[in-house]
Amino acid sequence: MDERIVKFLKKMHLASVCAIDDEGQPYAFSAFYAFDELSFCLLLASSDESSHVKFLKNSKLVAGTVALDTKIVGKIEGVQFQGVMREASTSEREIYFKRFFYAKAMDPKIWSISLEKVKFTSNTLGFGKKIFWQK
Repeated sequence: MDERIVKFLKKMHLASVCAIDDEGQPYAFSAFYAFDELSFCLLLASSDESSHVKFLKNSKLVAGTVALDTKIVGKIEGVQFQGVMREASTSEREIYFKRFFYAKAMDPKIWSISLEKVKFTSNTLGFGKKIFWQK
């Protein structure tokens, strides 16, 4: 993965993610994440009772975005991604709790989105400059 994408994903912490609901329709949710830069995964906490986790029985494929909140056109940056969501491993849980140590007290279930395709847009590299990555 391009180092500029890695740097951006490490710097950010909030993703918008879309799963497929029981009627085959898109269902969006937001989640704080930690980025595993070795396996290119977004790690997030969510309950088994949440709608989006229940919808994983329909499809483990998800898509989403991570964007910098700015009104300055020259600073616009963001990622669009596609991936596969599954329960996180023990080592992935450790990465999540290293970033969000206060969450450990709640003992949440941690999930991993293995990134399959990424499109990074960064106007800091030139207007509309895009970098693509695929597993």
